[in-house]
Amino acid sequence: MKVTLMTVGKTDVPWVRQGLELYASRLSHYIKFGMMEIPELKGVSALDEAQIKEKEGRLILKAAGDARLVLLDERGKEFRSLEFAAWLQEALGRGGKDLVFVIGGAYGFSQEVYDRASALISLSRMTFSHQMVRVIFTEQLYRACTILKGEPYHHE
Repeated sequence: MKVTLMTVGKTDVPWVRQGLELYASRLSHYIKFGMMEIPELKGVSALDEAQIKEKEGRLILKAAGDARLVLLDERGKEFRSLEFAAWLQEALGRGGKDLVFVIGGAYGFSQEVYDRASALISLSRMTFSHQMVRVIFTEQLYRACTILKGEPYHHE
């Protein structure tokens, strides 16, 4: 089973890219991990928020195929790191379909994407930039893997 982080738009901040590369290389010791970028829509000035979410949603669903979608969303369930590790262990233990964590675009997700999602997870009650969420989530995924292996990275 593969775990993928899917994002809408490029990772265009150098330190974010560096952080992603760091944690992606660390994750390779624990799980099959990959990243997928959905290109930002072009010529959207004539579109409203709902139309943008709908178009992005179609691209997300197409790219995800039949994988289990987990949306990183402000309305999702919040976890402490140990709880997230337990959740991840259970999700990976189900086997079968790949697991795709999705960071949406500036306006969030379309209803079609919400309907297709297996779970919604919130990283915080605070709002972070879509660029920062990439590193924060990837670090938490790495932390969860070290917790599951009983390694000393996480201190409780």
